[in-house]
Amino acid sequence: MVFVRHDRSGPVDRRVRVQGEPVDSYPLLPPEGERGSVRRITEVGEEILRRTCREVTGFGTPDLSALIDDMFLTMHVADGAGLAANQVGVDLRIFVYDCPDDNGVRHVGHIVNPVLDELDRAGRQLIDEPEGCLSVPGAVMDVPRTDRAVVRGFDKDGNPLVIEGTGYFARCLQHETDHLFGHLYLDRLSARDRKAALRQTADRREQVFARRAANAAGLSR
Repeated sequence: MVFVRHDRSGPVDRRVRVQGEPVDSYPLLPPEGERGSVRRITEVGEEILRRTCREVTGFGTPDLSALIDDMFLTMHVADGAGLAANQVGVDLRIFVYDCPDDNGVRHVGHIVNPVLDELDRAGRQLIDEPEGCLSVPGAVMDVPRTDRAVVRGFDKDGNPLVIEGTGYFARCLQHETDHLFGHLYLDRLSARDRKAALRQTADRREQVFARRAANAAGLSR
């Protein structure tokens, strides 16, 4: 997922929640990203993005940790706010996020086998705001999402997690959970708006990929 790029060049953010818990400070590139490698991001039209991802059954493994590390670095290089495993070609129910909410709090973490709570209709509001996707490079369209989301799942070691988000971060949680069930944000658009998004991608794809390449090259400097 990607919206307006959140600034990675300023001072370390001191209003942060990591795996839902507040911390005093946190580096701009999370420790997982420091350990990771950049992977290719899948694009709209690839079959894996339309497949329901498999539930993770083995926790605490080196392979699972390495995947999460790679996803963090890949998200960082692509200027993303969230990234699902099928966006790096792995059909497992995992996503990572590094996303601010509307109050300026930065939320960082990962969640395995996430499920969105069904919220009371009376207590939620649908809001149309700009949304993009790393797998639909360069396209940004208004998408209706609820202003609050609660996701339940596990961390990589199998410990239960409940992550709640509002505003911008709620949008991220919904977007990434959708990915793991084979859905893209394009599915929430009218036919006309889907065509407009794909035209944007065709026009901007090369520019987006050039920026990602520049970001990746900058890691070694």
